[in-house]
Amino acid sequence: MEVILHRKDQDFHFEALGSSPIPVQIDAAEGIGGHNAGARPMELLLMGLGGCTAIDVILILKKQRQLIEDFQIRVQGDREKIEGTEKTPFRNINIQFELKGQIDGSKALKAIQLSMDKYCSATAQLEPSSNITHSLLLNGETFKA
Repeated sequence: MEVILHRKDQDFHFEALGSSPIPVQIDAAEGIGGHNAGARPMELLLMGLGGCTAIDVILILKKQRQLIEDFQIRVQGDREKIEGTEKTPFRNINIQFELKGQIDGSKALKAIQLSMDKYCSATAQLEPSSNITHSLLLNGETFKA
């Protein structure tokens, strides 16, 4: 896998391309000279995690003939500074799955757990350094494993 980032201005705005022809805009915060012309790199990590597990869960639920009417994920990450550096990696990440439709709650929970434990490569990448938790809100009701 390869991605290419091309600088778009004299500051921090980049356009990134992967295997898809759709570009992704990346930029820094205005506080350090960015122009809000794209997502922040650390936001992209959380977006990648959310996208990875969302695809897994949708594939599993479709195979089980569950009718998904709406699907949203909220990924929240807490960062912690590494002493002696400026690095602030994610230490705790929570993924809240918010689904609506004709979906069996136990099947949705199982699909989420399968993604977390077996399928999602982004989870595998982040797990060694981050505690990743998840929750399910199905048709407005919180489901517990």
